[in-house]
Parts: sequence; C-alpha cells; structure tokens
Amino acid sequence: MRLPAGGKNYITPKGYQKLRDELDQLWKVERPELVKTIAWAASNGDRSENGDYIYGKKRLREIDRRVRFLRKRLEAAVVVDPAVRGECDQVFFGATVTVCDSNGCENTYSIVGVDEADVVRGWISWVSPLASTLLKLREGEVAMLRTPVGIQELEILSVIYRELS
Repeated sequence: MRLPAGGKNYITPKGYQKLRDELDQLWKVERPELVKTIAWAASNGDRSENGDYIYGKKRLREIDRRVRFLRKRLEAAVVVDPAVRGECDQVFFGATVTVCDSNGCENTYSIVGVDEADVVRGWISWVSPLASTLLKLREGEVAMLRTPVGIQELEILSVIYRELS
C-alpha cells in the first residue's frame, strides 16, 4: 500500500524490526551469495544460454529493487509504540479498537503501519478507509463509514493501547 504523499511512515516497533530484519537478510546474506553464483556462472563462458547467470541477474535486480524500497520505508519510519501510550479513550495510531455495527456484530481492529496490515489478524493500516474514519474518535462515539453498499454506522465500544504480537 502506498503512503500519503510526503507523509510519514508510522510503524510499530515490531513492524520496524521486521522490515529491518528483511533488509539485513537480503543485503547481508542473500545478495552476497547470489553475487558469488553470478560470478561463477559468468566464468563458465557463453552467458546467452547460461540459466544460472540469467536467473541470477534477474533475482539480483529483484533483491536490489526490494532493498531500495525497504531503505526508503525505514528512512521515512516514525516508530510509535502503542504500549507506552497509557490510558486513552481516543483512537490514534496503535490503538486496538472494538466496534459494533448496526447489525450488532462486534469486531476488533488494531491500527498499524502500512507495511504491517494483516486482515486475518484484524490489523488495519492507518491510511485505510476504516482507520481514517475511526481516528480521533472516542469510546461511545459513532463513526460513519462509507462503503460501496452505503454508509455503515460503527459504535466505538472500547479503545486500548497495548503491545501487538
């Protein structure tokens, strides 16, 4: 998902560490091994039909592209730890929010960084339409979420700040 133009990349400490670990793995482990393989394949002669060389160069471009992406994301990162916010009934980045829709269904969402969003876990990006609708509201207030089928009312039942795992 894209970040807002000129915006900050809000992220939790664990999300930041996950991106940092991926960058280290690519840059310090995978890339050096791949460079060795490419050099070995290049020394075998004709490169036009050399599968190891062709695949290696392609994979190297993919790694370099991902490394550039990760570096930009980490450079723009603003680490926010929801566990240190303390008592607060207002929805901000890092909040875990329980809402009740007009059908009486309760759902819980944690508002996290763009690179951490995981629908299965209920982690939504802070730039998503749902999170944008909930931000700055308080427990007991009703959010009006625009959906493709119309406007949905969501009552905020609880707001907590905790370490996400």
